[in-house]
Amino acid sequence: MTVYHFVGIKGSGMSALAQVLYDLKLEVQGSDYEKQFFTQIALEKAGITILPFSEENIKPGMTVIAGNAFPDTHPEITRATELGLPIVRYHRFLGDFLKNFTSVAVTGAHGKTSTTGLLAHVMGGVKPTSYLIGDGTGNGVEQSEYFVFEACEYRRHFLSYYPDYAIMTNIDFDHPDYYANIEDVFDAFQTMALQVNKGIIACGDDEQLQSIQAKVPVILYGFAEENDFQAKNISVTEEGTTFDVYVRNTFYETFTIPTFGKHSVLNALGVIALCKYERLDTEIVKARLKTFGGVKRRFTEKEIGSQILIDDYAHHPTEITATIDSARQKYPNREIVAVFQPHTFTRTQTFITQFADSLNLADKVYLCDIFGSARENQGKLSIEDLQEKIPGAKLLEEDETSVLQQHENSVILFMGAGDIQKFQVAYEQLLQVK
Repeated sequence: MTVYHFVGIKGSGMSALAQVLYDLKLEVQGSDYEKQFFTQIALEKAGITILPFSEENIKPGMTVIAGNAFPDTHPEITRATELGLPIVRYHRFLGDFLKNFTSVAVTGAHGKTSTTGLLAHVMGGVKPTSYLIGDGTGNGVEQSEYFVFEACEYRRHFLSYYPDYAIMTNIDFDHPDYYANIEDVFDAFQTMALQVNKGIIACGDDEQLQSIQAKVPVILYGFAEENDFQAKNISVTEEGTTFDVYVRNTFYETFTIPTFGKHSVLNALGVIALCKYERLDTEIVKARLKTFGGVKRRFTEKEIGSQILIDDYAHHPTEITATIDSARQKYPNREIVAVFQPHTFTRTQTFITQFADSLNLADKVYLCDIFGSARENQGKLSIEDLQEKIPGAKLLEEDETSVLQQHENSVILFMGAGDIQKFQVAYEQLLQVK
């Protein structure tokens, strides 16, 4: 028996994988920075040891799983090399691990995490299903038939995987620090498509995905008539969204989901298509879709006084549009207030006009300073450059959130992929003090 040591265990994929291995009765520990991350809550709850980084953590007999963010020169990886231990990068380890199951990769520029969470919840109600979600959630179920996982296109990491199925939600230009243009992104997805073994479920409403070629059947889903799986007759209530599904123009079944927005219907449609293709019980699929509780940092709601506070990972113009659309559908009679923290200078620079267009869909906009990534801490750009493009937008400081109190009966969307949560925490503490 080896001990699996995770270098950077608090990373969202890493913490999820550690939970999966732990659940499958393997011995797991890991190390990371001592700063608090939301991903460590589940690790601590499971009793998984988290150590501060130190070469002393590395002992003979271990298998080292290294997070993608840490170079080979990291002291722990260097020590593991000296001891001759197996060192496997996260995505390589996961690629090998998948071979034990019927695997389903969920990929796309947007909607990956929500769709993976929904698919895991639905399939898990029918057959034993292990899963790994990019919000830091992982679950290993013994004797699992299926393994559902989020596959990220960043740096072409998903090319380490040869899944049985892939759900492809969309293709968009989201990582300008790595990809040259949309054609470069398409090329990565096309390569991925050729690695899928049984079938691809792709959103046929996405212009890029319409061109995907594969050696396996490609099943298209969406709102347009040409799709194999089509959603029609959509109705929205306070409880959620109901829609009819037609398979190749023949009525199949009516489904209800407890979420809002067109993107939520599309995510559910991809899940429904895969489940039908695998001949999973339709009645159980219907029941499970209704009871999905969501994933972390995706339209996570809190009601405080007259306001609804929503925490959301939206960090690309397409995602911001979808989040504001969801809020408008669920709360049609409330003011929608966007509090947005741009993530990375390269993304902000590349999409500055699109960010302004999507944020302008809100009734009021507050902007927080740009959050640089580990790869780039500053740029020529400033938050004022974005502010200039949004009429009436104001800047928000962490220690001065009281301005949000003037928006009574509103929905306040805290959006971003950096540390936007600290602004929400500061505001909640201010409200509690009162």
